[in-house]
Amino acid sequence: MARTLRQSKIIELISKQEIETQDELAFELRKLGFEITQATISRDIKELGLIKVISAETKKSKYAFLENNETSLISKYITIIREAIISIKPTSNLVVIKTIKGAGTIVAATIEKLNLDKVLTTLSSEDSTVIVCEDQNTTREIVAKINDILYE
Repeated sequence: MARTLRQSKIIELISKQEIETQDELAFELRKLGFEITQATISRDIKELGLIKVISAETKKSKYAFLENNETSLISKYITIIREAIISIKPTSNLVVIKTIKGAGTIVAATIEKLNLDKVLTTLSSEDSTVIVCEDQNTTREIVAKINDILYE
């Protein structure tokens, strides 16, 4: 689970800020309480399929995902969230997903990337994700689709 949580934080970090080096990434993870080595950072970067790109704003290099490898990226996200999800409960037109601490954001991002029909939006916190569905009937369909994806 530590690997899952760490990798979800890496995804979150590079999505929110420009991380240029493995040292910067390690520094940011240490600030979040992760004990990390350079070898682990390197392995995570490889497993997540991160690449270096040039930032349009700063003209510096930064870690990013391969744009043309979206299917592979979604597959990696699904692998991560399989370990991160604790429970999925439908209620009214909402689906409430409880996650391990720190994984709520990555679960929400993955749900958004799946482009499920009738999902209006997702909301997340550190340990949960809420999916807002079009109507109450759709809620059960969305839960079934998510379960199919997670447990296929």
